[in-house]
Amino acid sequence: VLLAAAVCTKAGKAIVSRQFVEMTRTRIEGLLAAFPKLMNTGKQHTFVETESVRYVYQPMEKLYMVLITTKNSNILEDLETLRLFSRVIPEYCRALEENEISEHCFDLIFAFDEIVALGYRENVNLAQIRTFTEMDSHEEKVFRAVRETQEREAKAEMRRKAKELQQARRDAERQGKKVPGFGGFGSSAVSGGTTATMITETIIETDKPKVAPAPARPSGPSKALKLGAKGKEVDNFVDKLKLEGENIMTSVGKRSTEAAKVLASSVNTESVHMKIEEKISLTCGRDGGLQNMELHGMIMLHVSDEKFSRIRLHVENDDKRGVQLQTHPNVDKKLFTAESQIGLKNPEKSFPINSDVGVLKWRLQTTEESFIPLTINCWPSESGNSCDVNIEYELQEESLELNDVIITIPLPSGVGAPVIGEIDGEYRHDGRRNLLEWCLPVIDAKNKSGSLEFSIAGQPNDFFPVHVSFISKKNYCNIQVSKVTQVDGNIPVRFSTETTFLVDKYEIL
Repeated sequence: VLLAAAVCTKAGKAIVSRQFVEMTRTRIEGLLAAFPKLMNTGKQHTFVETESVRYVYQPMEKLYMVLITTKNSNILEDLETLRLFSRVIPEYCRALEENEISEHCFDLIFAFDEIVALGYRENVNLAQIRTFTEMDSHEEKVFRAVRETQEREAKAEMRRKAKELQQARRDAERQGKKVPGFGGFGSSAVSGGTTATMITETIIETDKPKVAPAPARPSGPSKALKLGAKGKEVDNFVDKLKLEGENIMTSVGKRSTEAAKVLASSVNTESVHMKIEEKISLTCGRDGGLQNMELHGMIMLHVSDEKFSRIRLHVENDDKRGVQLQTHPNVDKKLFTAESQIGLKNPEKSFPINSDVGVLKWRLQTTEESFIPLTINCWPSESGNSCDVNIEYELQEESLELNDVIITIPLPSGVGAPVIGEIDGEYRHDGRRNLLEWCLPVIDAKNKSGSLEFSIAGQPNDFFPVHVSFISKKNYCNIQVSKVTQVDGNIPVRFSTETTFLVDKYEIL
């Protein structure tokens, strides 16, 4: 009889173990811990015995595949079973490493159950195991197809509604009336609270990264807006949105790197091109207070034409926060200090051609709360068995325009989807990773604050840490290149600038 099948480390630590008879966890961990001590080094055996059990094993790089059997079990059949177990593992794991085995542990356990039932070997091969564990279902395919159709129809209807709202807003602005608005994406009633600018811009403007709205969930109480189909009109929209829908879904997962590419693609580069990039790393406490904020910035110069290689950059520094500036060792530091110009120490030398050169970098480190660009206030409060969570944002640095803002709130596992109340913007529930993503296409001076309310079972500590990501075409420290001139004759040179403000880490603990 086969007692258990396990994948363990060479020290005897169990990574995955499947018992086929009644055994306690302490018993199986003890057996596996004793296994490495029983093996005699230098002898090439595939089994080792004790007074009560037999270990049949096979090394797999840094791990062991071990079968624990009774002493009167058929060793030849056990070896055949062991080979099948060893062939199953690479089917689910790309690498034979502890992390990879742990990640796919349930897949392996399901496969192990197909090989052995109640301690006895089943007459199956690798192809049959793969077929059994896939559990292909026609009903599931039909359900997925219906749900995707409903999502596409909802997107089409949402776009039509957004166009109507934007048209109504434009008409009201022309006539000088109050702009119509509504209470948010999760509200079912129209109110005069907030304008529809945010959502209509997300859907109508195609040059900004888009975020997919969460599909409507049929179960549980919800105040979410229910969107229906409209016959042939919807079919036309669905045809147009097929490709676009895929793009929307991919833009959520890529975060700021994809958004940076989108913003960069619109820049027309000249022979002299500069990239101004800033990255912020910020940690706040949930009860307020800035624990640490560190910002790093750099100007990268790219010269593609040799006749413009002997140049000077005129820098405008309007920063009042006390950033620390540092020039490249080959840059004339005295010239920069006296005239805010970046030029080489030897004026006869040229900047490298067709390569990015960092000429100036700066750093700001502070615990001053007024320097936080975007404040997040997350307020969970217990209500019986569930938690009511209120979260709001406020843009403190009004000169910034933040695009593709995603505020990620962790959720308790195994309690289902949150019930969304009021929301400014859109949301996306990731049930696999237990996250709620609050998606806002633009935060600027016109749209400097907003809030989200939702309810879900859990404790206040379950909703931290909150993470924030965004991309901006305006930098935080007001450092820019105002003009570029040639060293000989001080002749102005045409140049292009690409500014990016990114998040390295932004969390509320």
